[in-house]
Amino acid sequence: MSDDESTDINESDESAAVGVKLGSTRTVLDVPDGRGGRERHSVLTCLATYEDAITGEEKVLFGEEAAVEYPDRVRFMLRSGLPEDDDSVADAERFFEAVVDAHDVPEDSAVVYAVPTIDNEAGVENLKSVIEGSSIGQIETRSYPESLCGAIPAYGDDLDAIDEVFVSVNLGSTTMEACAYRRGEQLSPFSTGSVTGNEVDRRIVAAVEEETQGRVHIDRTTAREYKEQHGDVYDFEPFTDVVQQPGGGSHEFTVDRGVQEPIDRYIDEAVDVVANEFLPELANDHMKPYQLALGRPLAVTGGMACIPGLTEEFEKRLSEALDRDVEVVSPDEPATAAADGAARIAARLV
Repeated sequence: MSDDESTDINESDESAAVGVKLGSTRTVLDVPDGRGGRERHSVLTCLATYEDAITGEEKVLFGEEAAVEYPDRVRFMLRSGLPEDDDSVADAERFFEAVVDAHDVPEDSAVVYAVPTIDNEAGVENLKSVIEGSSIGQIETRSYPESLCGAIPAYGDDLDAIDEVFVSVNLGSTTMEACAYRRGEQLSPFSTGSVTGNEVDRRIVAAVEEETQGRVHIDRTTAREYKEQHGDVYDFEPFTDVVQQPGGGSHEFTVDRGVQEPIDRYIDEAVDVVANEFLPELANDHMKPYQLALGRPLAVTGGMACIPGLTEEFEKRLSEALDRDVEVVSPDEPATAAADGAARIAARLV
């Protein structure tokens, strides 16, 4: 979804409930629509500053507008998943306040925000300061694990997942997270930065260069757009693009393996991590919950789960790796599911 695009969600009169996912690539708000329902907004997590040509005042652009108009100096302040230093915290504060202001998020609200499972206590505290220090959330502000928030919409309406034992895998841009939940309690939380959507983007950059015999060099933003717009596990179709050549002229080229092979490799690596790292650790620490969780559908969420066919192929390859039938489910909108689940928790709180 692009800036200002919204999606009607479960009808609700909980007008004070707000769900937030402040992500490395996209930030999602799940907010009341002012008409008794709800809407969801997805915005690129970036900003650019510029000087007003008349007053000289510093102005801020955020989201798609900043990325398109100022590609040379746009700042993605959460590339690692969390605000790491004072500069990224300051950028995140300006960005988040601009987003909530642009979408009229009520200050008198209960805010639940999704937090990635990353072993970075300072970064998590920085994220907490950004959201809890903003103008919204004056009723209450709480955080819950992103893999829990994202799994809630995968298991149906309301908060049914909170009362179950299940495994959730979040296929995100900066981390891959896996965790078992027992009635909302985290069991054996796991995360890795080696299998990520960002790594797929980097591989697409290299693969396109190789596929065009070095004639085309794309940036990571273009690679991400290729992945999001053209990636399809089962029904991919080669596509063409045009780049401007140094010194004038243009070059048209076709992309085929440059997108498919990085996605295929990603699925193999994600299955390997779940089957050979996370699940053995879970079985060793919590055998009975492990057995119960594998008897239920496994939830897969996050931006990579948006690629058509990826969830189905993940299910197939994971079943083969474990030598048992595994059912995998995803929410209708995997990339925005964490904000949806967070909003449902916030509605319960108020």
